[in-house]
Amino acid sequence: MSLTGLFLSSFLIVHMAGNLQLFKSDGGRAFNEYTYFMTHNPLIMTVSYLLYTSILVHALMAYVLTRHNQSSRPVKYAYSKPEANSDWSSRNMGILGTVLLLFIIIHMRTFWYEMHFGSVPMAEYDGKQYKDLYAVVKVAFGELWYVVLYVICMVAVGYHLAHGFQSGFQTLGVRHKKYTPLIEMLGKYFFAIIIPAAFAAMPIYVYLQVHHII
Repeated sequence: MSLTGLFLSSFLIVHMAGNLQLFKSDGGRAFNEYTYFMTHNPLIMTVSYLLYTSILVHALMAYVLTRHNQSSRPVKYAYSKPEANSDWSSRNMGILGTVLLLFIIIHMRTFWYEMHFGSVPMAEYDGKQYKDLYAVVKVAFGELWYVVLYVICMVAVGYHLAHGFQSGFQTLGVRHKKYTPLIEMLGKYFFAIIIPAAFAAMPIYVYLQVHHII
């Protein structure tokens, strides 16, 4: 579970970097060229199958570990004060993970499925044809309910990573007085705040553009 979680964390960096093309004022050209590269490069296509597998394994292992923990202690302690030993995100990883899994399903149906099996319009740049996935993005993020859902789920991503990133290293035995503070800082600030905030800004920006607010 730690290995798949850290792999998915590294994927978020690549995914965020690519999706930042949405902020370019070029009618979606940079974003469409990026999606074309991601879906036609043999190495990236191979890694994508590892990504899908990691999502399934991570979710399955979370379920198995949760059931194991429940069965090992079926009767709760008479008194406990969990907040004294753990933060909110660590105590609610199951809820956060469930929210994220549902979001991934909706997200992939909206974009991945449409890109591969939907009726996506075509765009032409320098005589070359590209699937206009930017048009799909504008339709999806033009809906206020989807933007709100996306932003809420990015908050869940932040809380999930705030505990999960450093926990993954700890589970693998990576504990050192020199490196652990850096790992914890990366988890709490870069993965828990910067990455979710960047992702949340994308649907808001596109929504404002679609409705000519900016």
